[in-house]
Amino acid sequence: MPKVGIRDVAKLAGVSTGTVSRVLNDHPSVTDELRVRVRGIIEQLGYMPDPSARSMRSKVSRLIGIIIPDLTNPFFSELVQSAEQAAARHGYNIIVMTSFDHADKEADRIGQLTSRKVDGIILVPSNDFHTLKLPKGLPIVIVDRLLPGYSGIAANHRSGVRLGVEHLVKLGHRRIGFISGPKDSIPANDRLKGYLDAMEAAGELTGGKQNAVPLIAEAAFDYESGRSAGNYLLARARHERPTAIFASSDQQAIGCMRAAHDLGIPIPAALSIVGFDGIPLASMTIPRLTTVKQPIQEIAAAAVAVLLSREGVTGKPLLLSCEISEGETTSSPQPD
Repeated sequence: MPKVGIRDVAKLAGVSTGTVSRVLNDHPSVTDELRVRVRGIIEQLGYMPDPSARSMRSKVSRLIGIIIPDLTNPFFSELVQSAEQAAARHGYNIIVMTSFDHADKEADRIGQLTSRKVDGIILVPSNDFHTLKLPKGLPIVIVDRLLPGYSGIAANHRSGVRLGVEHLVKLGHRRIGFISGPKDSIPANDRLKGYLDAMEAAGELTGGKQNAVPLIAEAAFDYESGRSAGNYLLARARHERPTAIFASSDQQAIGCMRAAHDLGIPIPAALSIVGFDGIPLASMTIPRLTTVKQPIQEIAAAAVAVLLSREGVTGKPLLLSCEISEGETTSSPQPD
Protein backbone atom coordinates (compact mmCIF):
# COMPACT_ATOMS: atom_id res chain seq x y z
CA MET A 1 0.00 0.00 0.00
CA PRO A 2 1.54 3.37 -1.05
CA LYS A 3 2.42 5.78 1.73
CA VAL A 4 -0.01 8.67 2.19
CA GLY A 5 1.64 12.05 1.61
CA ILE A 6 0.79 15.66 2.29
CA ARG A 7 -0.30 16.10 -1.35
CA ASP A 8 -2.96 13.40 -0.85
CA VAL A 9 -4.36 15.29 2.12
CA ALA A 10 -4.30 18.59 0.26
CA LYS A 11 -6.03 17.09 -2.82
CA LEU A 12 -8.87 15.53 -0.82
CA ALA A 13 -9.31 18.69 1.30
CA GLY A 14 -9.22 20.94 -1.77
CA VAL A 15 -6.45 23.11 -0.33
CA SER A 16 -2.76 23.70 -0.97
CA THR A 17 0.00 21.70 0.71
CA GLY A 18 1.01 24.95 2.42
CA THR A 19 -2.42 25.14 4.07
CA VAL A 20 -2.07 21.56 5.31
CA SER A 21 1.34 22.47 6.71
CA ARG A 22 -0.13 25.48 8.52
CA VAL A 23 -2.85 23.28 10.01
CA LEU A 24 -0.22 20.80 11.24
CA ASN A 25 1.75 23.64 12.84
CA ASP A 26 -1.35 25.26 14.42
CA HIS A 27 -0.75 28.49 12.56
CA PRO A 28 -3.07 31.28 13.83
CA SER A 29 -4.11 32.24 10.29
CA VAL A 30 -6.05 28.97 9.89
CA THR A 31 -9.77 29.20 10.67
CA ASP A 32 -11.31 26.74 13.12
CA GLU A 33 -13.59 25.35 10.39
CA LEU A 34 -10.68 24.67 8.04
CA ARG A 35 -8.54 23.20 10.83
CA VAL A 36 -11.30 20.74 11.78
CA ARG A 37 -11.86 19.73 8.14
CA VAL A 38 -8.19 19.18 7.31
CA ARG A 39 -7.46 17.32 10.53
CA GLY A 40 -10.45 15.09 9.86
CA ILE A 41 -9.00 14.14 6.47
CA ILE A 42 -5.56 13.61 8.02
CA GLU A 43 -7.13 11.17 10.45
CA GLN A 44 -9.21 9.54 7.71
CA LEU A 45 -6.15 8.91 5.52
CA GLY A 46 -3.88 8.00 8.41
CA TYR A 47 -1.33 10.59 7.31
CA MET A 48 1.76 10.84 9.54
CA PRO A 49 4.10 13.82 8.96
CA ASP A 50 7.77 12.92 8.48
CA PRO A 51 9.55 14.56 11.43
CA SER A 52 12.97 14.36 9.80
CA ALA A 53 11.74 16.07 6.64
CA ARG A 54 10.03 18.78 8.66
CA SER A 55 13.22 19.24 10.64
CA MET A 56 15.32 19.66 7.48
CA ARG A 57 12.94 22.23 6.04
CA SER A 58 12.62 24.28 9.22
CA LYS A 59 16.22 23.77 10.35
CA VAL A 60 14.95 22.76 13.78
CA SER A 61 14.82 19.27 15.23
CA ARG A 62 11.78 19.95 17.43
CA LEU A 63 13.73 18.15 20.15
CA ILE A 64 14.68 19.50 23.56
CA GLY A 65 17.29 17.79 25.70
CA ILE A 66 16.93 17.68 29.47
CA ILE A 67 19.76 16.61 31.75
CA ILE A 68 19.04 15.78 35.39
CA PRO A 69 21.29 14.39 38.13
CA ASP A 70 19.07 11.52 39.26
CA LEU A 71 16.01 10.01 37.60
CA THR A 72 15.06 8.12 40.79
CA ASN A 73 14.53 11.38 42.69
CA PRO A 74 10.76 12.07 42.55
CA PHE A 75 11.35 15.82 42.22
CA PHE A 76 13.40 15.39 39.05
CA SER A 77 10.98 12.81 37.67
CA GLU A 78 8.12 15.27 38.05
CA LEU A 79 10.25 18.04 36.54
CA VAL A 80 10.87 15.86 33.47
CA GLN A 81 7.18 14.99 33.14
CA SER A 82 6.18 18.65 33.44
CA ALA A 83 8.80 19.66 30.87
CA GLU A 84 7.55 16.99 28.47
CA GLN A 85 3.98 18.26 28.81
CA ALA A 86 5.08 21.87 28.29
CA ALA A 87 7.21 20.93 25.27
CA ALA A 88 4.35 18.96 23.70
CA ARG A 89 2.14 22.05 23.81
CA HIS A 90 4.70 23.72 21.52
CA GLY A 91 5.01 20.67 19.26
CA TYR A 92 8.34 19.51 20.68
CA ASN A 93 9.57 16.22 22.11
CA ILE A 94 12.24 15.77 24.77
CA ILE A 95 15.28 13.54 25.21
CA VAL A 96 16.11 12.78 28.84
CA MET A 97 19.63 12.05 30.03
CA THR A 98 21.07 11.53 33.51
CA SER A 99 24.42 12.91 34.70
CA PHE A 100 24.42 10.85 37.92
CA ASP A 101 25.54 14.12 39.54
CA HIS A 102 28.98 13.73 37.98
CA ALA A 103 30.68 16.54 36.03
CA ASP A 104 32.36 14.28 33.43
CA LYS A 105 29.10 12.48 32.62
CA GLU A 106 27.33 15.82 32.48
CA ALA A 107 29.82 17.11 29.87
CA ASP A 108 29.37 13.88 27.89
CA ARG A 109 25.57 14.24 27.94
CA ILE A 110 25.80 17.85 26.73
CA GLY A 111 28.04 16.69 23.89
CA GLN A 112 25.67 13.88 22.92
CA LEU A 113 22.67 16.20 22.82
CA THR A 114 24.59 18.80 20.83
CA SER A 115 25.56 16.17 18.24
CA ARG A 116 21.91 15.15 17.95
CA LYS A 117 21.08 18.72 16.91
CA VAL A 118 18.58 19.39 19.69
CA ASP A 119 17.08 22.86 19.65
CA GLY A 120 18.14 23.50 23.23
CA ILE A 121 18.88 21.94 26.60
CA ILE A 122 17.26 22.23 30.02
CA LEU A 123 20.04 21.52 32.51
CA VAL A 124 19.96 20.71 36.22
CA PRO A 125 23.72 20.96 36.85
CA SER A 126 25.76 18.50 38.87
CA ASN A 127 27.01 19.73 42.23
CA ASP A 128 30.53 19.74 40.80
CA PHE A 129 29.67 22.83 38.79
CA HIS A 130 33.15 24.39 38.89
CA THR A 131 34.14 22.49 35.73
CA LEU A 132 30.92 23.27 33.84
CA LYS A 133 31.51 24.52 30.30
CA LEU A 134 28.48 25.32 28.17
CA PRO A 135 28.72 25.16 24.35
CA LYS A 136 28.26 28.42 22.49
CA GLY A 137 25.39 28.87 20.07
CA LEU A 138 23.06 26.32 21.68
CA PRO A 139 20.29 27.67 23.93
CA ILE A 140 20.65 26.22 27.45
CA VAL A 141 18.43 27.04 30.41
CA ILE A 142 19.69 26.15 33.89
CA VAL A 143 16.98 25.17 36.36
CA ASP A 144 16.75 24.33 40.08
CA ARG A 145 20.48 24.49 40.90
CA LEU A 146 21.33 28.07 40.01
CA LEU A 147 25.06 28.65 39.67
CA PRO A 148 27.22 31.72 40.26
CA GLY A 149 27.67 33.60 37.02
CA TYR A 150 24.70 31.99 35.25
CA SER A 151 21.06 33.01 34.98
CA GLY A 152 18.32 30.45 35.33
CA ILE A 153 14.95 29.46 36.76
CA ALA A 154 14.26 27.94 40.17
CA ALA A 155 12.04 28.00 43.19
CA ASN A 156 13.02 30.50 45.85
CA HIS A 157 14.50 27.85 48.15
CA ARG A 158 15.48 30.31 50.89
CA SER A 159 12.11 32.02 51.28
CA GLY A 160 10.32 28.67 50.87
CA VAL A 161 12.10 27.12 53.85
CA ARG A 162 11.56 30.25 55.87
CA LEU A 163 7.83 29.93 55.13
CA GLY A 164 7.80 26.37 56.48
CA VAL A 165 9.81 27.14 59.62
CA GLU A 166 7.62 30.17 60.33
CA HIS A 167 4.62 27.84 60.18
CA LEU A 168 6.20 25.80 63.00
CA VAL A 169 7.08 28.93 64.98
CA LYS A 170 3.49 30.15 64.78
CA LEU A 171 2.36 26.82 66.24
CA GLY A 172 4.60 27.53 69.25
CA HIS A 173 7.71 25.47 68.42
CA ARG A 174 11.14 26.81 69.42
CA ARG A 175 13.32 23.68 69.46
CA ILE A 176 13.10 23.17 65.71
CA GLY A 177 15.52 20.71 64.18
CA PHE A 178 16.70 21.00 60.59
CA ILE A 179 17.84 18.28 58.20
CA SER A 180 20.04 20.06 55.67
CA GLY A 181 21.12 18.82 52.27
CA PRO A 182 24.68 18.08 51.13
CA LYS A 183 27.05 20.97 51.85
CA ASP A 184 28.24 21.09 48.22
CA SER A 185 24.67 21.69 46.97
CA ILE A 186 23.71 25.30 46.23
CA PRO A 187 19.94 24.71 46.81
CA ALA A 188 20.77 22.94 50.09
CA ASN A 189 22.79 25.93 51.26
CA ASP A 190 19.99 28.30 50.28
CA ARG A 191 17.53 26.18 52.29
CA LEU A 192 19.86 26.24 55.29
CA LYS A 193 19.98 30.03 55.07
CA GLY A 194 16.18 30.10 55.07
CA TYR A 195 16.11 28.00 58.24
CA LEU A 196 18.67 30.23 59.98
CA ASP A 197 16.73 33.35 58.87
CA ALA A 198 13.54 32.01 60.44
CA MET A 199 15.26 30.86 63.64
CA GLU A 200 16.93 34.22 64.09
CA ALA A 201 13.60 35.98 63.56
CA ALA A 202 11.92 33.60 66.03
CA GLY A 203 14.57 34.39 68.64
CA GLU A 204 14.06 38.10 68.20
CA LEU A 205 10.29 37.72 68.48
CA THR A 206 10.54 35.78 71.74
CA GLY A 207 13.02 38.05 73.46
CA GLY A 208 16.30 36.24 72.91
CA LYS A 209 18.03 33.82 70.57
CA GLN A 210 18.32 31.29 73.37
CA ASN A 211 14.61 30.63 72.89
CA ALA A 212 15.16 29.41 69.34
CA VAL A 213 17.97 26.86 69.30
CA PRO A 214 19.28 25.58 65.95
CA LEU A 215 19.58 21.77 65.82
CA ILE A 216 21.08 20.74 62.49
CA ALA A 217 21.90 17.40 60.84
CA GLU A 218 23.44 17.20 57.37
CA ALA A 219 22.17 14.49 55.06
CA ALA A 220 21.70 13.51 51.43
CA PHE A 221 18.22 14.19 50.04
CA ASP A 222 17.08 10.52 50.09
CA TYR A 223 14.84 8.51 52.44
CA GLU A 224 17.52 6.54 54.28
CA SER A 225 19.63 9.64 54.93
CA GLY A 226 16.56 11.36 56.32
CA ARG A 227 15.99 8.40 58.62
CA SER A 228 19.59 8.53 59.88
CA ALA A 229 19.39 12.29 60.42
CA GLY A 230 16.08 11.85 62.26
CA ASN A 231 17.66 9.29 64.58
CA TYR A 232 20.53 11.70 65.26
CA LEU A 233 18.20 14.60 66.14
CA LEU A 234 15.73 12.52 68.18
CA ALA A 235 18.13 10.26 70.11
CA ARG A 236 18.48 12.65 73.05
CA ALA A 237 16.66 13.45 76.26
CA ARG A 238 13.05 14.52 75.81
CA HIS A 239 13.67 18.05 77.09
CA GLU A 240 16.58 18.47 74.66
CA ARG A 241 15.28 16.89 71.48
CA PRO A 242 13.41 19.02 68.93
CA THR A 243 9.66 19.33 69.14
CA ALA A 244 9.60 19.89 65.37
CA ILE A 245 11.86 19.07 62.42
CA PHE A 246 12.05 20.74 59.05
CA ALA A 247 13.57 18.49 56.38
CA SER A 248 15.15 19.87 53.20
CA SER A 249 13.32 17.32 51.04
CA ASP A 250 10.14 15.28 51.32
CA GLN A 251 12.23 12.13 51.02
CA GLN A 252 14.22 13.16 54.09
CA ALA A 253 11.00 14.03 55.91
CA ILE A 254 9.48 10.62 55.18
CA GLY A 255 12.66 8.92 56.37
CA CYS A 256 12.53 11.04 59.53
CA MET A 257 8.92 9.98 60.08
CA ARG A 258 10.10 6.37 60.06
CA ALA A 259 12.82 7.19 62.60
CA ALA A 260 10.23 8.77 64.89
CA HIS A 261 7.96 5.74 64.51
CA ASP A 262 10.81 3.36 65.42
CA LEU A 263 11.60 5.46 68.52
CA GLY A 264 7.94 5.47 69.61
CA ILE A 265 7.54 9.22 69.09
CA PRO A 266 4.00 9.97 67.83
CA ILE A 267 3.47 12.46 64.99
CA PRO A 268 2.27 15.16 65.40
CA ALA A 269 1.43 14.73 69.10
CA ALA A 270 5.09 14.69 70.21
CA LEU A 271 6.86 15.73 67.02
CA SER A 272 5.88 17.95 64.10
CA ILE A 273 7.54 17.41 60.71
CA VAL A 274 7.59 19.56 57.58
CA GLY A 275 9.16 18.55 54.26
CA PHE A 276 10.18 20.41 51.13
CA ASP A 277 9.39 19.79 47.43
CA GLY A 278 5.73 18.73 47.34
CA ILE A 279 6.28 15.34 45.66
CA PRO A 280 3.13 13.23 45.12
CA LEU A 281 4.15 10.73 47.83
CA ALA A 282 3.85 13.49 50.45
CA SER A 283 0.07 13.23 50.21
CA MET A 284 0.14 9.43 50.67
CA THR A 285 1.98 9.12 53.99
CA ILE A 286 0.17 8.38 57.25
CA PRO A 287 -0.21 10.97 58.66
CA ARG A 288 -0.19 13.07 55.50
CA LEU A 289 3.01 15.13 55.31
CA THR A 290 2.95 18.90 55.59
CA THR A 291 5.33 20.20 52.95
CA VAL A 292 6.58 23.35 51.26
CA LYS A 293 5.60 22.81 47.64
CA GLN A 294 7.90 23.87 44.83
CA PRO A 295 6.15 25.19 41.68
CA ILE A 296 7.55 22.34 39.56
CA GLN A 297 5.11 22.69 36.65
CA GLU A 298 5.69 26.44 36.48
CA ILE A 299 9.48 25.99 36.54
CA ALA A 300 9.31 23.49 33.67
CA ALA A 301 6.89 25.58 31.61
CA ALA A 302 9.01 28.71 32.07
CA ALA A 303 12.17 26.81 31.11
CA VAL A 304 10.61 25.50 27.89
CA ALA A 305 9.20 28.91 26.99
CA VAL A 306 12.53 30.67 27.57
CA LEU A 307 14.39 27.97 25.64
CA LEU A 308 12.14 28.25 22.61
CA SER A 309 12.29 32.04 22.67
CA ARG A 310 16.08 31.67 22.28
CA GLU A 311 16.51 34.83 24.35
CA GLY A 312 17.65 33.10 27.53
CA VAL A 313 17.14 34.27 31.08
CA THR A 314 18.76 37.66 31.26
CA GLY A 315 19.84 39.56 34.31
CA LYS A 316 18.93 38.11 37.68
CA PRO A 317 17.71 34.51 38.02
CA LEU A 318 13.96 33.97 37.83
CA LEU A 319 12.88 32.79 41.30
CA LEU A 320 9.36 31.43 41.69
CA SER A 321 7.51 31.38 45.00
CA CYS A 322 6.79 28.24 47.00
CA GLU A 323 3.65 27.59 49.01
CA ILE A 324 2.96 25.52 52.09
CA SER A 325 0.67 22.52 51.73
CA GLU A 326 -0.66 21.71 55.19
CA GLY A 327 -1.08 18.03 55.91
CA GLU A 328 -1.41 16.23 59.24
CA THR A 329 2.16 16.19 60.56
CA THR A 330 2.16 19.50 62.43
CA SER A 331 0.52 20.69 65.63
CA SER A 332 1.35 22.77 68.68
CA PRO A 333 4.09 21.31 70.91
CA GLN A 334 3.38 19.48 74.15
CA PRO A 335 4.65 21.16 77.32
CA ASP A 336 7.90 19.62 78.66
